[in-house]
Amino acid sequence: MKILMRADTHVNIEVPGNAPEPKAIFTQILAALTLSLGSLVVGYSTSYTSPALVSMQSNETEMTFEVTKQMGMWIGSIMPLSALFGGIAGGPFIEYFGRRNTILGTAVPFIVAWVLIGLAQNIPMILIGRSICGFCVGITSLSLPVYLGETIQPEVRGSLGLLPTAFGNTGILMCFIAGMYLNWRYLALFGSTLPIPFLVLMFAIPETPRWYISKGKTKRARKSLQWLRGKNVDITEELTTIEELHVESERDIQDGLSELLKPNHVKPILISLGLMFFQQMSGINAVIFYTVQIFKDAGSTVDENISTIIVGIVNFLSTFIAAAVIDKLGRKMLLYISGVSMVITLLSLGSYFYIKTGDTDVSNIGWIPLISLIVYVIGFSLGFGPIPWLMMGEILPARIRGTAASIATAFNWTCTFVVTKTYEDFKELIGAYGTFWFFGIICAIGLIFVNVCVPETRGRSLEEIEKRFAGPVRRMSAVANMKPTPMAV
Repeated sequence: MKILMRADTHVNIEVPGNAPEPKAIFTQILAALTLSLGSLVVGYSTSYTSPALVSMQSNETEMTFEVTKQMGMWIGSIMPLSALFGGIAGGPFIEYFGRRNTILGTAVPFIVAWVLIGLAQNIPMILIGRSICGFCVGITSLSLPVYLGETIQPEVRGSLGLLPTAFGNTGILMCFIAGMYLNWRYLALFGSTLPIPFLVLMFAIPETPRWYISKGKTKRARKSLQWLRGKNVDITEELTTIEELHVESERDIQDGLSELLKPNHVKPILISLGLMFFQQMSGINAVIFYTVQIFKDAGSTVDENISTIIVGIVNFLSTFIAAAVIDKLGRKMLLYISGVSMVITLLSLGSYFYIKTGDTDVSNIGWIPLISLIVYVIGFSLGFGPIPWLMMGEILPARIRGTAASIATAFNWTCTFVVTKTYEDFKELIGAYGTFWFFGIICAIGLIFVNVCVPETRGRSLEEIEKRFAGPVRRMSAVANMKPTPMAV
């Protein structure tokens, strides 16, 4: 059975043996929707600075402190910097505290962070709030894929696995729309309400069976798996497979560094890191963080706030397009389409800014920034947005998944920090046109990387994917290895 709920991919994966058709899809949808509410908070958090900085730096809001251009860059970039550390901490957290408890533990800090920002009387309060928010974003962006990978059946892995991406884009759109009517304080206070339904619903879903098995809690693992698969489904074979895989992993495991440096582990790690690099160096978070400012700088004939909303809506809708076609076209084809569209639009946007710097009248082509960013966002959402996260869960071997996913997540947020922190400096150094051309060149290199290094995983079970990298290896649980998230980010 296959359900296309949302943007991602899933293909018709053959389940080894006599695995039953999924019958308890409702419980898995509930789990995916619950976690996706956390992704919504992540999306809102990443896009907050786009409307908020305009409000902070204007005279519309009474403030007892001044937000300079340089400080505005720190307010925007400190979140991904903190997310880097959250990604590093997330690996040990999900192993020690559990996947569910780690995710649940981010809800209250999210609320506290937004309240701190909303009630800020000075810049340090804003920076502390953004730092807490970023740390939670890093943990969440790592934990959600792991949880979904260990709970969702292969038959619905793609569609439900990218559900968080749709909700992350919803959070971005909500922030853009709310930013048209709320100043930065009320925008933050509104953000403090978003984790509440996420917090409540997290109590309704169980810990993953795989984590319970790793802690020797077989009875709880059985109860969790039964809830996920349905009370009338025979889970004996699947549970036995999970137990056998855990026993074999424990028997063969070496120290952490030796495991990571095994030849059959290095390649999937490097592919995952490469996809994360090209995802962020495409400039997506510079666009999301500074969308309003980009349209103001462009002097477009379309109002910058309206343009921002349009981009947000397109970003939201395009994830559903990806969900509809990913199983037909495959991961690599969508990455090709994504890369080509981003290269063309970034070069076009750069050319617009280049013409504008020459004091040329651009009123007759004032539509170019909006059209370019619309196509750019569609392209990103089709491929380089969701697929690096999806493939992280597909290609990383189960034995090193926690550690390797933590490394990949931290690397992703490192790239995000570099892009958002240096965006304004880059504009000063080489101009807006040079900055967008630079991002376009990176995307072109990313296309070469995809063609040479990235395998196609469409239609392949996780066992087959791992064998591609390692040759004959142990049998892997179909539930054990999966992934989706976030977001934009």
